[in-house]
Amino acid sequence: MGAQKSIHAGKAKIDVNVDLTHKLCAALMLSPFRNSGGPLSLIIGSLCIKHPNLFGGSEKLDVFWDKGLYDTSILVAYRRPRPEWLPQQSLALQHSISPEIGVHGLPLDNFSQSGSGGVNLCRSSVGLDLSEPASTNWNSTTSIKFEHVRLVSDEGRPINRDLDGFPVTCSGGNDDSMVVLKQETRYARANDNCFSRFSLHIEQGIPVFSKWLVFNRFKFVGTKGIKLGPAFLLTSVTGGSIVGDMAPYQAFAIGGLGSVRGYGEGAVGTGRSCIIANTELTFPLSKMLEGAIFVDYGSDLGTGRLVPGNPALRQGKPGRGAGIGYGLRFKSQIGHFQVDYAMNSYQQRTVYFNITNVPS
Repeated sequence: MGAQKSIHAGKAKIDVNVDLTHKLCAALMLSPFRNSGGPLSLIIGSLCIKHPNLFGGSEKLDVFWDKGLYDTSILVAYRRPRPEWLPQQSLALQHSISPEIGVHGLPLDNFSQSGSGGVNLCRSSVGLDLSEPASTNWNSTTSIKFEHVRLVSDEGRPINRDLDGFPVTCSGGNDDSMVVLKQETRYARANDNCFSRFSLHIEQGIPVFSKWLVFNRFKFVGTKGIKLGPAFLLTSVTGGSIVGDMAPYQAFAIGGLGSVRGYGEGAVGTGRSCIIANTELTFPLSKMLEGAIFVDYGSDLGTGRLVPGNPALRQGKPGRGAGIGYGLRFKSQIGHFQVDYAMNSYQQRTVYFNITNVPS
């Protein structure tokens, strides 16, 4: 699975995790999106540094760094102590870079895989998060952030157009800037036989300057789980839409693990709106092993043509699709392992691997 180590340096705690398993799983699923950058590119892992009392007044500093096969991100968060009945404040700085496979990736092999489209998203942000005191079942977070987005090639050079010559930013240049006010509301309720969860994310682009993006984007996720004897039925519905200014990278990508299995990432469609439904029945096979059968469906609701440059049409994405399949779930104290075998609407089969390390 990998190697984990916790180190205490004074009052600070450092967690290091190095994992080679995802590289093996990715190699079994599909060929790499781009050429390897050397031995270090084969390693994925994370580094977490937490200081509980930075300046002697219980100020907390958290630094998170994650490296994947083709993406990396770093987050620095600083929090000052406040009474529990007041919103908790956190100043956050974040920088990430990842391939835009969901929007600009090229569907392959009857849409069961997605190859690199040569476009990578480089996003930097700084802002303030306000977490409201949680009620019985509800909690919410409000944030305001400045975001700067650049698009780069696989070689790291700034670009403003994709392989077909269409703009990849809203401004038409190499970057976009925006101030975003975001509200996240979450609801959760559970008992011994079922649970319900709902989340709503609303983002509003604020017109600070004329060239900055002005938009409204919302996304909701509703999940219901019901125990059926020894089995467990899980259903979820995800939807969203965006109005106003829009860059292609803001489109909703449909397809892949966590969306519509049987398809590559974003291979079903990319639209201004989306709806995704998932149903999965799991049943025990042994103490640590479960079997699963599932059905997924997703659609861009005919809004793929409304995305600037219409990347979905140029890549031949169908706009809607369904996947069915079965899988295994292995749970242990060191991690959770999931493998799914899915078939899409074109009768093309795909195997997905997913590994989650359980924190010590």
